[in-house]
Amino acid sequence: MSEAITDKDREYEAMERKTAPGPDQAMSDRVNNRSLRPRSEAFKEFMTTGWDDNEPAIEPLESSRYTPARLEALGRAFPGERIVIPAGQPKVRSNDCDYAFRPDTTFSYYTGLGEDYEAGAVLVLNPVDPDSADAKAGRTHVPELFVAPRANHYTQDFFMNAHYGEYWVGPRAGLKEMTAMTGIETNDIAQLADVLGKDVGAEAGAVRVRVIREADPQITKMVEDIREANGFADPDGNTAADDKLHEFAAEARMCKDEYEVREMRKAVAATKHGFDNILRKLPAALGKPRSERMLEGAFNAVSREEGNEVGYDTIIASGAHAPILHWMRNTGTVESGELLLIDAGVEVNSLYTADITRTFPTNGRFTDFQKKLYQAVLDSQQAGFEAARPGATYSDIHHACMRVIAERLHDWGILPVDVEESLSPAGQQHRRWLACGVAHHLGLDVHDCAQARYESYQGAEIRPGMVFTIEPGLYFREDDLLIPPEYRGIGIRIEDDVLMTEHGPEWISAGIPKQIDDVEAWMADMAE
Repeated sequence: MSEAITDKDREYEAMERKTAPGPDQAMSDRVNNRSLRPRSEAFKEFMTTGWDDNEPAIEPLESSRYTPARLEALGRAFPGERIVIPAGQPKVRSNDCDYAFRPDTTFSYYTGLGEDYEAGAVLVLNPVDPDSADAKAGRTHVPELFVAPRANHYTQDFFMNAHYGEYWVGPRAGLKEMTAMTGIETNDIAQLADVLGKDVGAEAGAVRVRVIREADPQITKMVEDIREANGFADPDGNTAADDKLHEFAAEARMCKDEYEVREMRKAVAATKHGFDNILRKLPAALGKPRSERMLEGAFNAVSREEGNEVGYDTIIASGAHAPILHWMRNTGTVESGELLLIDAGVEVNSLYTADITRTFPTNGRFTDFQKKLYQAVLDSQQAGFEAARPGATYSDIHHACMRVIAERLHDWGILPVDVEESLSPAGQQHRRWLACGVAHHLGLDVHDCAQARYESYQGAEIRPGMVFTIEPGLYFREDDLLIPPEYRGIGIRIEDDVLMTEHGPEWISAGIPKQIDDVEAWMADMAE
């Protein structure tokens, strides 16, 4: 990191604690590199002069044309109530080092802010006065964003505040910048508590407050204190109200607008480039210790070059690791002749992510036995795609995929019962080799809309605008004694991203090869 502690630093810090008590006084007996900085008045004056202006050029985000409709729909669902949606805070990785900040998904959806905008920010939807011009115009709420002002070189926080100070973190968006980017009026976070508590009460005509409670415990505590002081002291009732808000926000994301679909396509395109990079590195990685991590690095580098980050931890599973559904250690050695399962997705700057899985023969050519298993999974996926039509359900996709898997396992003599018995609710023996689901919503989260109700998700009709995966597989663990030895240690998954249109499903990841001949040709092209 940027600072090393020396004896002279400690001596100076001890002297500073005696002569100039400051915000770090309570930590005087603990070492904190970020507190080891000058505090003299001469230094402070010197640090706030002689800087060139660095006002960032701000353009409205493309998402700002789409968030008003989202906010209006949210407001209509909770008339007369104050809605609080925090961005969240950085999470500690170890000691005084944080993970890279990623805003809460609900906050990102309703503000349009992606990347690392803006730790500590809070979006508030304030209910309008029923007699106001806003109400007469049909508005239920006025959105307001609260952030910390810029800590630029005109402020002492510039060099004293390691969280917001631009000496530490570089130029960041403040009040006017956030207003320009999002189209949402933005004010100082110091005003937040007063705004949240305004007119709150249990009596008729007073305001009730709901919060996305998991996003920022500090903000949730602030809301809880306000509620308790104003007649809402039932914690179970408050939690249920907040859960209803989270549920609504998740279900609102199920159908993507045109902006979201474009972002999903960008994520898929970047993910293809990440797979390309893996295949370029694959021949040289074969047989090398921790070569799974070599390939992980090849993909993750593209995710940072072309996007914000990976959308989830990359799975690079070779050989006997491939049947492990969430193998993310990636410590194995990729050997020639094995199958290599890669589950990866790039999250673009808007935070929309792809979710793609491909299974490759490590030496570039499938054996006949590998082809047989791979084609079964491919046929299962195609059956799920054909079952996906407007008005169908996730259950229709699931059952179509599972029927193919059960039939093939029966044909190979592995299934201990007939196909219909296995497919019955009382059977399910085929699920030993495919225990997970085969489809899920995709968007700002890799498992998007997870807070939705069952009847709005698995039990609901698929509608145009929904984006989801189809991802059947076969997972033959190496310790499975109920299958012939040649099957053991083989895992295959094929996963693609699908957009439902009015005319039927579209493979939006169709440009990433998956047919056997196409995969082999792709590998050959990348190895040249």
